[in-house]
Amino acid sequence: MYAYKRSLTGLSAFLAVVSLSAANAAGVDPSRIKPISILQTAKHANAHSSSALVKSGTNKAYAIAYDGSGRNQSSTVSVGLPGIDTLPNWSDQFTSPGYDSNGNAQSVWPYTMLGLPPEYGRTTSIDAPIIPVQVNLLAADGSVAVSFGPDGKVIQSVLNSPVFGSNTYTSGTGQYNDMLFHAEFKNRLRGDDGGGFHTVLTPRLRQPEQMNIPYLTPAGTQAWYVFVDANGVPVIAAIDENEFGNLLFPPTYPVTNATVMGAAELSGAATTQDLSTFLYMNTVLFSNGDVNQCCIIGFHSYDFEPGTAQNGNRSRFYVMDYASYLSPGLFLGGFEDITPWSHEVAETFNDPFVNNLVPWWLSVDPISGNGNCQNDLEVGDVVEVLTSLPVYSMVGKSMTYHPQNVAMFQWFAFQSPANSNLGAYSFPDETTLAGLSPGPLLPGCVAAP
Repeated sequence: MYAYKRSLTGLSAFLAVVSLSAANAAGVDPSRIKPISILQTAKHANAHSSSALVKSGTNKAYAIAYDGSGRNQSSTVSVGLPGIDTLPNWSDQFTSPGYDSNGNAQSVWPYTMLGLPPEYGRTTSIDAPIIPVQVNLLAADGSVAVSFGPDGKVIQSVLNSPVFGSNTYTSGTGQYNDMLFHAEFKNRLRGDDGGGFHTVLTPRLRQPEQMNIPYLTPAGTQAWYVFVDANGVPVIAAIDENEFGNLLFPPTYPVTNATVMGAAELSGAATTQDLSTFLYMNTVLFSNGDVNQCCIIGFHSYDFEPGTAQNGNRSRFYVMDYASYLSPGLFLGGFEDITPWSHEVAETFNDPFVNNLVPWWLSVDPISGNGNCQNDLEVGDVVEVLTSLPVYSMVGKSMTYHPQNVAMFQWFAFQSPANSNLGAYSFPDETTLAGLSPGPLLPGCVAAP
């Protein structure tokens, strides 16, 4: 159904799910080995924007109003951030009482999303490169101790997934994120079919990249660990988030191929007009040099590079996501296969430049007590902490997929009742979020006086 540029021939040989000569962790420094049982109680998360994982500029400017369609629309809608070379985007605002990050009262909240405004009734097609990455965990002598990477079967399952394939939802038939937009902006669409409004991704399989993780970080701390199963077989690579970020993002202009994303940009595998996915396999991140502060399983961001004469000196935003494809049973809650990736792509659609601020919101799981307190429009973060219905099972061509349920725009805008499809706050399972966060809240989710 969707074309991609390269065949899978040879990829499975290059990218093995786990590569270790002895098929166990016998040759790995014992200090680097952790039992997989630890992860059954770990709080897995998709990172938002820690300094270690975001190599980007900051842009909160919004384009002047422009309506190239000749159709009626809100006077607050605009198309395309000015002076930016990046993916198609549109901006608008909503009103709701709340407080900014400094505790000042605020009621108008601008936001930017992917594609074109719903009122335009047009289809936006976006190339979505899949760049498989093999992680090589290096021993003290520089040799490869163990490698993790997606094989041909995993890559094919990604290409066949609901993120790219067409499925039927209560909001219509199409790709997962396209139908998420149809659910969120049902009140802004013309007709049951949306009047031609679609935001679709076209998969483009690119050449794989390799990431070599050193034995120690520059600070002298351990840069990686492996989690092993009951038989001593490595099943998860855990990497220091700072080291991972340094090896993923190009550090300064001009870009070189010394990092994974830099190499992809130079080869043309990732461009400013793409939504690029760097696909890993069972590879997670830990924070603050402490493997017990695990596990980040995905994030979305963009690489900021200055403009050139060739692009009119417009700042270049390379929008991307890192996602770990997960084998079943590693984490509780049904997080497996495309759960992290679906989370990140949905957030990229709703917050492509990681700067959509909203009133402070609080999401707490009534069973575990885990919670998120944030003030950004990150649709996956609301649900990732929930024990009940965090994922949505979907039967595909050759397997059952597990995309994450996500919060919809109306939840962040504190709309009651919601003007979304079916008046729901979550997608695709409308029962995941039954109500809104308490509010308005002060920074830190403290109740306002």
